Amino acid sequence: MVLSHKLYVKLWYLLITIFMMIGVLMMTANSNAQSTPLHEAVRNHDVKQVMALVKTEALEARDNEGRTALMIATQQNHAKIAKILIYAGADVNAKNNIQDTPYLLAGAQGYNDILKLTLEYGANIKDTNRFGGNTIIPAAEKGHPETVKILLKAGVDPNHINKLGWTALLETIILGNGSPLYTEIAEILIQGGADVNIPDGEGVSALHHAKQKGYQDMVDLLIKSGAKE
Repeated sequence: MVLSHKLYVKLWYLLITIFMMIGVLMMTANSNAQSTPLHEAVRNHDVKQVMALVKTEALEARDNEGRTALMIATQQNHAKIAKILIYAGADVNAKNNIQDTPYLLAGAQGYNDILKLTLEYGANIKDTNRFGGNTIIPAAEKGHPETVKILLKAGVDPNHINKLGWTALLETIILGNGSPLYTEIAEILIQGGADVNIPDGEGVSALHHAKQKGYQDMVDLLIKSGAKE
């Protein structure tokens, strides 16, 4: 049962990757969505030029990948430029062509300075990415404990289930490596309200996954927190 779910997940990620590659090719061929001077200034990390252009350029103009200037700044983790754009009114919830937003991306990658700005300026904490996950799921999976704390404090649901049938806690166990870092993240999630007994899409418990992978510290934490197999 577990193996079939793992195969399903691998196929899901493969299909997503293929669709993304096709989308990139199509977007590159689209001549109607070119970069603006503001996009170029952000790419070049030209703070002075960005400050000048936000007064005249459309903040929500999109490039060939459907990215706003703020999304580009977020991808580069350039907090100073992101701050200028957000203060000028850039939409922190603007979706690109793969359904990311500055808020979602900052949370997923652990870009905490930008994440805090997006939360302060209207981030939709219920928004989801292309995998149907809220921000806290990739933040946990990618190993960002401080980001997880920020998101929990902001009210992000630790028990949200994505299209793969996983919560943030399940991803921490299934896609993490069982190190002290991931055990710490699991503990933060549990203290923040994560339900240790929500199973995956195949009905397999978090405790079973932890035991199967041999993550003893994780097993001990889950049992202490009331997990059942």
